[in-house]
Amino acid sequence: MREACLYERLEGLKVECRLCAHRCRVRPGERGICAVRENREGTLYSLVYGQLVSQAVDPIEKKPLFHFYPGSRSYSIATVGCNFRCTFCQNADISQMPRDQARILGRETPPAVVVEGARRHHCRSIAYTYTEPTIFYEYAYDVSLLARQAGVANVFVTNGYMTKDMLEAYYPHLDAANVDLKSFRDEFYRRTCGARLQPVRDTLKLMVAQGVWVEVTTLIIPGYNDEPGELAELATWIVQELGPQVPWHVSRFHPTYRLIDAPVTPAATLQRAYDIGREAGLRYVYIGNLPGLRGEDTTCPNCGRVVIERYGFTVGEQHVKDGTCEFCSAKIDGVGIGGS
Repeated sequence: MREACLYERLEGLKVECRLCAHRCRVRPGERGICAVRENREGTLYSLVYGQLVSQAVDPIEKKPLFHFYPGSRSYSIATVGCNFRCTFCQNADISQMPRDQARILGRETPPAVVVEGARRHHCRSIAYTYTEPTIFYEYAYDVSLLARQAGVANVFVTNGYMTKDMLEAYYPHLDAANVDLKSFRDEFYRRTCGARLQPVRDTLKLMVAQGVWVEVTTLIIPGYNDEPGELAELATWIVQELGPQVPWHVSRFHPTYRLIDAPVTPAATLQRAYDIGREAGLRYVYIGNLPGLRGEDTTCPNCGRVVIERYGFTVGEQHVKDGTCEFCSAKIDGVGIGGS
């Protein structure tokens, strides 16, 4: 165990956790919504510090991050736990383990060992992913400090439900993030995730203001969040509040966990979402979980030619030099693209 950061002691040995937007008030002997932060006699503890349940070397495109050192490797780590209860979670076996199985598993892995592993495998970044990195903030923070010293970047794959306090405390060690904007309806968040929409919007705006490279992912679920009007609102909000340079990934849903009555997302629905994003003014829209379909390549926003070819997580030819299109010299937004 490790004493948690970002909490306040209250009367009667209660504590208020200020790590995520739930701001759980936790009584002695109980845990917060994430089920991995526990109040013991008025002190809040993280139960997952250094307890890795998953680690792997992934292509950065798997996060997905298409404009952050494309073609590079990312050393990916996770502990158990999550502050959401998404009915469609693809990693529920580890994210919901403390809640569904009342267990916390993991291998003791000090921060220095993580960074050494990233360097040994020639990874350009460390990704805090698979579950929600916010809930293992203390561990991620310590790893990220060492990573920065070693010249390794830090990447969050997140639901975006952290507080302003957390993002400001982590600053400036977060280099990039893929944030799930699961829907543009608060009802969806409340019904299927046990959360709210507004804190995610706030997180996205603050990340961009902090200079974090941000990409957004929306899993398109038939009958839940695939209405064209909602998708147009979401895409327009990205353009107006975050900027047209922010890539939007629209991904295919497959029935899983507790949401097994919705069908697989039709290819036509994903193509429609792609078109909606481009019509809203986004420079980069991508289709995920359906390799080979139009929408994996990066095209120049000026001349329209393909500047980065992709098939799934594999990067093919690149026609970007020093961050510009080799065909027309227009800027291609991102970090580490073509030597930028």
